[in-house]
Amino acid sequence: MTANATPLPPRTPAWRLDGAAPAETLSAQGFVRLAPTETFLAAGIESTDFAALARHWSDLPPDEHLRDGGRYRFRRHASLVLSADGTRIERTVDRPHWQPTDYNALHGGVERRFAPVTGATLAEPALRGLVLGLGRVASAALGHVLPFVEFHQFRIDTTEGIGRPTPEGAHRDGVDAVAVVLVDRVDVRGGETRVFEAEGPAGLRFTMATPGTALLLDDARMIHETTPLQPDGRPGHRDTVVLTWRREGFLDPPPTS
Repeated sequence: MTANATPLPPRTPAWRLDGAAPAETLSAQGFVRLAPTETFLAAGIESTDFAALARHWSDLPPDEHLRDGGRYRFRRHASLVLSADGTRIERTVDRPHWQPTDYNALHGGVERRFAPVTGATLAEPALRGLVLGLGRVASAALGHVLPFVEFHQFRIDTTEGIGRPTPEGAHRDGVDAVAVVLVDRVDVRGGETRVFEAEGPAGLRFTMATPGTALLLDDARMIHETTPLQPDGRPGHRDTVVLTWRREGFLDPPPTS
């Protein structure tokens, strides 16, 4: 589905499975929202661990690949390979980020090399906890291990006005599972998360306001986007972790003949 075909999901949640475990909810409805306490529990971390990770968003370099001409996005990227049982990060892989145009009409089809996630960030317990813990939830819901992980640090800044968390519009990522975790939100308005069925009308919209709030998606079943940000009285920013997991290797360009 392209950005031009994006329906407007209802404000009232279309699904509700109160009391179910995160993996059960993700399996049943294709997504699960986690409050900060639930995120930290799934990741096996404390709020202090998460706060320590959040400090690493202060030095993100600009995203040099924005095709809309904007200068509002800052990011770092890492590709991680997990052990066969999904319990350890075994290594990082030096590779660009790539998506086909079927999934990202704006930036797809181009190898985009971003500044790497720093070694200090990779060493944070909260990073390992989010990668492995949320990965366990996704693996349990989908029924298989997801050993190929991409870790993105994003800052959307409103110093020059409007900032767009998803300039490509409503989309899928071409992976098995996606997580978006709010790291910080300072002096901004907007940034409403919208998630809805790829093959149906049901959806919901909500705004992540508290650091640690997370959204975990089955990428084959759900489409998502985040609306633009505006400064709230003065320039601000919204920081997020975006994690993607795949079963069958990283999403790379097809081999050339």
